[in-house]
Amino acid sequence: MKGARWMTLGATLVLLPLVPGLNSDFVRSMLSQMGIAAIFALSFNMLLGQTGLLSFGHAVYFGLGGYIAIHGMRLINQGLPVPMPLVPAFGAAGGLVFGILFGAVTTKRAGTVFAMITLGLGELIVAASLMLTRFFGGEEGITANRTRGPHPFGLTFGPQLEVYYIIAAWLFLSVALMYAVRDNPERAEFIGYNPQRVRFITFAVSAMFAGIAGGLHAINYEIVAAEALGAARSGAVLLMAFIGGIGSFGGPILGAVVITWLQVSLSEWSTAWQLYLGLFFVIMVLFAPGGLTSLIQLHLPLIRARRLHRLLPSYLIAAVPALVMTMGAVFLLEINYRLATKPELGTRTTFASIPVDMASPWPWLMGLGILGVGLYGFRRSWPRVADAWTAVAEPTEPR
Repeated sequence: MKGARWMTLGATLVLLPLVPGLNSDFVRSMLSQMGIAAIFALSFNMLLGQTGLLSFGHAVYFGLGGYIAIHGMRLINQGLPVPMPLVPAFGAAGGLVFGILFGAVTTKRAGTVFAMITLGLGELIVAASLMLTRFFGGEEGITANRTRGPHPFGLTFGPQLEVYYIIAAWLFLSVALMYAVRDNPERAEFIGYNPQRVRFITFAVSAMFAGIAGGLHAINYEIVAAEALGAARSGAVLLMAFIGGIGSFGGPILGAVVITWLQVSLSEWSTAWQLYLGLFFVIMVLFAPGGLTSLIQLHLPLIRARRLHRLLPSYLIAAVPALVMTMGAVFLLEINYRLATKPELGTRTTFASIPVDMASPWPWLMGLGILGVGLYGFRRSWPRVADAWTAVAEPTEPR
């Protein structure tokens, strides 16, 4: 990555929470979550994207790093003279130690065997977290106070903006380090190093960066509980990496941003937000297995050739029925989910401020009708998109 890109990344991280519209505590909190998720997703990509190791228990190192960091915060609260911005270093050390410990066993095999071992290990650690309450705090977790400790430069780390800049600084450092080592496993194996040793080293380093993300999680939330270790978090990082694009360095970052935004925004709008995330993942795997970055890379040559504008009319035509189809599907999903999960509230509800009686067949027929019309229109409009792609893909004839 060229120096100008690093300067742009640094300037973006510094200025982003100051932009009007993004300068509220809610948005800054979401940006902080995105930063943590980006480090976590990149650490996962070191395994899957660079060495082909599919882990179903990567949250173990995120969570253990977070626990080590939260205990470090408690020591700082009790007088340890360490500035709060260095707490993620505790998480990095914890992630690295456990990565070495568990990696010595798990990386002896690759492929499906490795994936199954990581799944079993993840379940084992989650079970242990509920038994070893002295370290893990049981179901309540461990808490600490990020404002109690040394205050360098007068910073108390109470405001979300100050916490964001801690996360942004560690994000910049982590991205730089992971970018520097991204090709080393392939090169090492190519020149004759033992593949198992390469897997082990990559695994340990990946666990270290996951521990950094866990440490930042501890600072941001001031609590670490068993959910930080669980399968749900391991599944979330898998979603981020796949949806962003495993094949590229920036893909997991993009996936982390998109998934975090969807988690925050959808959870505010619907109780069925996890269902929508699952559907989004399935659609991406079926129609864009290379992730969002593959779609961007597909259009980059057209942007460079200044032909993208020739595609936009067909995209807009297809977008209208796609939106109608989506509205019909969302309406049916919402009323069905509401009826299935909260039957005690009765059959009357509202959707987009419109009263709906789910005991009547009309809402269901209306939803099916909207879905059908949208699907029909989308299938009719898609050939226009295909024709437009054929036209713009043809090489320009010399004059």
